[in-house]
Amino acid sequence: MEVSQVQQPSSNGRRRRGGWITFPFIIGTTVGMNLAGGGWSSNLIVYLIKEFNVKNINAAQIANVVNGTLNLFPVLGAIIADSFLDCFSAVWISSVISLLGITLLAVTASIPSLKPQPCVNGSGSDLCKAPTRAQFGVLYGGICLATMGQGGRAVIATMGANQFPDKPKNQTIFFNWFFFTMYVAVLIASTVVVYVEDNVSWECGFYVCAGANIVALGAFLVGTPFYRRPKSEGSPCTSLARVVVAAIRKRKLQLSPPENNFYYGKHILAKFTTPPPSTSFGFLNRAAMRGNGEVAADGSNKKPWRLCSVGEVEDFKTIIRIFPLWSTAIFLATPIAMNLSLSILQALTMDRHLGRHFQIPAGSIPVFVLLSTSLSLILFDRILSPAWRRLAGKPPTPLQRVGIGHVFNIAAMVVSAVVESKRRNAGPISVLWLLPQLALVGIGEAMHFPGQLELYYQEFPASLKNVSTSLAWVIIAISFYLSTALIDLLRRVTGWLPDNINHGRLDNVYWLVTVIGAFNFAYFLICSWFYKYQNVKEVGHGESNSLDIQSSL
Repeated sequence: MEVSQVQQPSSNGRRRRGGWITFPFIIGTTVGMNLAGGGWSSNLIVYLIKEFNVKNINAAQIANVVNGTLNLFPVLGAIIADSFLDCFSAVWISSVISLLGITLLAVTASIPSLKPQPCVNGSGSDLCKAPTRAQFGVLYGGICLATMGQGGRAVIATMGANQFPDKPKNQTIFFNWFFFTMYVAVLIASTVVVYVEDNVSWECGFYVCAGANIVALGAFLVGTPFYRRPKSEGSPCTSLARVVVAAIRKRKLQLSPPENNFYYGKHILAKFTTPPPSTSFGFLNRAAMRGNGEVAADGSNKKPWRLCSVGEVEDFKTIIRIFPLWSTAIFLATPIAMNLSLSILQALTMDRHLGRHFQIPAGSIPVFVLLSTSLSLILFDRILSPAWRRLAGKPPTPLQRVGIGHVFNIAAMVVSAVVESKRRNAGPISVLWLLPQLALVGIGEAMHFPGQLELYYQEFPASLKNVSTSLAWVIIAISFYLSTALIDLLRRVTGWLPDNINHGRLDNVYWLVTVIGAFNFAYFLICSWFYKYQNVKEVGHGESNSLDIQSSL
């Protein structure tokens, strides 16, 4: 993943901001924040059970809510960055909030009075003393703050991409590095930091997380003089809502007025620099039709909830056009979430020994996905992408990367079903049999996750750039919740998932998920067939139709 270009001063002698000089600071922030967040969240269930006497099911429910929320807060952070702050402010404020939360968790581990008395060895769980309201209050306060602080993760990605305006190749390189460092940091957090928490002390592990948070914040602030810092353009959500309201209020107007009836904005040149409204979703064009008393003498909009500019209407249409593609990613990520949790259940029934004295923890099985993803990102950036460029004469499009990710994901589910069938029929087998399916999941994730992020960033309007990069995290959150609901449904209506999976048919679950993935892939191909890139120059292709994905598959 090459990083080049030395920052040069501008012609007027002032240092130009942005570019690769900002890369070490942003990547350092990414590593530190993911180390900090992954270190406490990966082992949260164990902490709740061992230190706060929370029952297993309740601890798992709390962890599920936290994991889902960890991936929803980036959306809130992105909206705040777009509406009220800029990326820079959103990142450093969220880092401070994260540090406060992790420090509070470390305090709960350090001060005995903030935890209930431990259970007596050999006693039943009913004899364990439950935490007091005050103890729960401090614990949940730390968890909430630490979770809120992770809301800046998506904004870091946007800020990194903002350092390379109008340079999609550099943005692609940055996104590859961003995901690589993110996965490596989570990998270290899930192994090294978790080991410290389990084998040294909880307070030591949490203070390691706090230290990583401090390093991330420091690295980010040191790079302040070099960042490009585009200003916030106001609330994008308000702008989108105004389009809907204005179109509804003007629903009885004629759809085809003269072109000069449209409102392009306050500036007189706006009409000449903004293309006329497109014919697709034409009913929304009513929102940009000028009415009596809606435009002031200076060209400003007097009634923003009755009149929108053509640009605002077209931005809303962009969201509508990309929504079907975004929805395909939900059922792309849901099988992955299911596979990760079910693989842990499989590992518990398999031989996890490597030699005589070492046994792989079942909870560390997902680490192999992180390893596969990290290695695949390097391989793609250094070998596969340049080879593709030489053979095809152009780099792979974001949709092509996502489509290839679909294929690997389906293959992973097929392998999962075959391995599970062998596990049931052959008796105890080595846990290494799970590695092929986990490796395929990781390869697919290295293709579709950065591809989605790149697609959303390129295609979304400028006012929604921060929200665009947060959509990948929304997908992860929804997939966690949806996989939980699907597993619960299968437990209710089938006998495939009993408490003892040796008496069930987990292979049928994987085959079902394979079928769902195949239908979802067909849906994705249909959506990509009809989708037309809005930013053709950014994508780097001479054709606006994204149909070329199918030739690569």
